[in-house]
Amino acid sequence: MTASPAAMGQDVEMKSADPVPVSALSQLKGVVTAIEKGVSTKEMRLMARANRLLLLVRRQLTVSVVNAFLKHALPAGSDALARLLPFAAAVEKSEKDMEVDTPPAAGQSHVSQKQSVLPEVEIFCYLLVTIFLIDQKQLEEAKTCSSAAVKRLQQLNRRTLDVLAARVYYYYSYSHELTDSLADIRGTLLALHQTATLRHDELGQETLLNLLLRNYLHYNLYDHAEKLRSKTQRSDSHSNQQLCRYLYYLGKIRTIQLEYTDAKECLLQAARKAPASARGFRIQCTKWAVIVRLLLGEIPERTTFMQPGMRKALRPYFELTNAVRIGDLELFRSVAEKNSSVFTADKSHNLIVRLRHNVIRTGLRNISIAYSRISLADVASKLHLDSATPVDDAESIVTKAIRDGGIDANVDHSKGWMQSKETGDIYSTQEPQQAFHSRIAFCLNTHNEAVKALRFPPDAHKKELESAEKRRERQQQEQELAKHIAEEDDDEF
Repeated sequence: MTASPAAMGQDVEMKSADPVPVSALSQLKGVVTAIEKGVSTKEMRLMARANRLLLLVRRQLTVSVVNAFLKHALPAGSDALARLLPFAAAVEKSEKDMEVDTPPAAGQSHVSQKQSVLPEVEIFCYLLVTIFLIDQKQLEEAKTCSSAAVKRLQQLNRRTLDVLAARVYYYYSYSHELTDSLADIRGTLLALHQTATLRHDELGQETLLNLLLRNYLHYNLYDHAEKLRSKTQRSDSHSNQQLCRYLYYLGKIRTIQLEYTDAKECLLQAARKAPASARGFRIQCTKWAVIVRLLLGEIPERTTFMQPGMRKALRPYFELTNAVRIGDLELFRSVAEKNSSVFTADKSHNLIVRLRHNVIRTGLRNISIAYSRISLADVASKLHLDSATPVDDAESIVTKAIRDGGIDANVDHSKGWMQSKETGDIYSTQEPQQAFHSRIAFCLNTHNEAVKALRFPPDAHKKELESAEKRRERQQQEQELAKHIAEEDDDEF
C-alpha cells in the first residue's frame, strides 16, 4: 500500500527532529579525555580546546553537575577532592531554589575508580570550580579557590600545564579585583612572572605581564607600569587576546605620558584585533581612542559612534566630540558636567580637562576662517572666555596659536584685532603626501600581520617531500627527455 504524501511528510519531519542535547557532565568528561590525550601527545592545541569547551559549557553548570564531575575526575580521598567539594557545598547552602538535575540511572556511578590523577586534570578542576563560584557571586570562596590553585601550580613544572595555568592566573587576578584586593597579590604575580620567564613559558609571561599592568593601572600607578613594561622582554605573541590587552594597556600608558600618536595607534589596533564578541573591551578601546584623537586635533568619523551595540555607551563621547568639533567652550563645559559620572567611571576625567585647550583652538581656527579681520574683544566673546581679563587672555591665546602653527594670521596689538591671511592651495603642501603615506603604511602593516597569522597543519611540508626512489626516477625521466630532445635537434640540424 502506497503511503500518502502527507504521511511521508510527517515521517520526514519525525526523522529530522532535533538531536537530544549533550548533558553538561558528558561534555566535561569529554574535556578530561581531550586533556589526557593532549598530555600523552604533547599537543598544546588540545589543551587550548579544553579551555574553549569549558567556556561553552559554563552556563550549564549547576551544583550537582560540578559535584558529579569532581567525583568522576578526582580519586576518592584525594586532597584536591577534599578541598574542592566544600566550595560546591557552600553554593548549595546559599541557594534556596536550586535546580536539581535528573539523578543518574541505576548502575551508573560518578565516583572515580582512579588511584591517581594527572596534574592537568586536577588544575582543570580548580579552574572549573573557580569559574563556577564567580558566576554564582561567591567571590570570597572564588578567591580562596583560585589562591589554592596558584599554590598548587607553584609546586608543578610541566609544559603541558602552561595553557591551563594562564587561565588560572587570569581568574586568580579577576577574583581579587572583584573583591577590591588587587594590591594583595602584586608580589605573587611578580614572582609568578619571574618563574614563567625562567621556564620559558611564553603564554604565562604574556598573561602575567598583562595582569601586572592591569594591577598597576587599577591604582593609577602609570609610572610603575611603564617601568615594568620597558624592562620586560616580550616575544612574538601566542594569544590574540593577550596581544589586544597589552596594546590597550600600552595605549593608556602612552596617553597619560602625552605620547598621543603612539597611543592612538595602539588603541585602534587593539580595537581592530579584538573579536566581535568582546563588545565591552572594544567599547573601552573606542572611548580612549576617541579622546586621544581629539587631543591630537582630529575629529573621529560619525560611524565610530554608530557601531552596532555601542551607540548608547558612546553617546557621552559623541556629545563631547560634537562640542570639540564646533569649538564651543560653553557647550563643552555643559557636556563635561552632565557626563562627569561616566568620565569618572572610565577614568578619563583628567583627559577631558586637557581637551579645553583643544576646544579653544578649534573655535579660534573657525573664527580665523570665517573672518578676515576681527577684534580681540569679539574673539573673547565668541570663545566664551569667562576670566577677569578676557581680552588679554584672547590676545595670548591667539598669539600662542599663531606661534604653534594652529592658525595663519597676524595680531595688531596697537589696534587690538586679529587679521587672517589668505588660505593657500593645500595641494602645494606635503599634507596629501603624508596622508597617502599613512594609508600605504597601514595597508602594508595589515598585510604583514596577516602573513604572520597564517597557520599550517603540523608536518604538512613533509607530505610534499618526495622519497629517494621517486627522486631518482624523476631525474632519470628528465635525463631521457633531455637526451631525446637533443637527438631531435641534431636530426633537424
